[in-house]
Amino acid sequence: MDRFLVLLHSVSTGLSSSELTELKFLCQDRVSKRKMERVQSGVDLFSVLLEQNELDCERTELLRELLVSLRRQDLLRRLDEYEAGAAGRAPPEEQDLYAAFDIICDHVGKDWRRLARQLKVPDTKIDAIEVKYPRNLTEQVRESLRVWKSTAQEDAVLSHLMAALRACRLNLVADLIEEDQQARGLQNENESSSGSVSLMSWDSDAPASRASS
Repeated sequence: MDRFLVLLHSVSTGLSSSELTELKFLCQDRVSKRKMERVQSGVDLFSVLLEQNELDCERTELLRELLVSLRRQDLLRRLDEYEAGAAGRAPPEEQDLYAAFDIICDHVGKDWRRLARQLKVPDTKIDAIEVKYPRNLTEQVRESLRVWKSTAQEDAVLSHLMAALRACRLNLVADLIEEDQQARGLQNENESSSGSVSLMSWDSDAPASRASS
């Protein structure tokens, strides 16, 4: 089964009846009354949102917003794990960017507004993020980075992010990202080298095998 559908089923199973009622209320502006009357579970609600293109495997913002409203940190961790897996299948440049996002979310704190402005995120978007996640600093940081990536598109690259961190004098965070990038680069080199050794051993064994046969 598709990983995203597995995630949605897992989230649905973890919802109480009162939480489902709250989700239905939160989605009443997105789902018609007729469709909402047929919703008896989280899966039913998510199916409607999928049909209406409000939600898909690459756009999980609405699901995150709903789970934040429920204050279900356990379900948010499942979403984080899903997104981390999706990032792992992204091109290397995007993997580096997602890894930097995680470090920024852990260390920037209340300075996220200054960083967002340096990244040219409009003040209206910053205000909307604060309203959307009023008591969740980590999600405020993460959402600001998502907005920047979505808005900047091809310009949303690690070098620009690092320059913005340095401009905001968030040098410790920038240093942590550089250290992480170096460690990840060494890990990739080691994995590549071990793969080459494995191939060489297979090649060296091949003549011996043929000779003995």
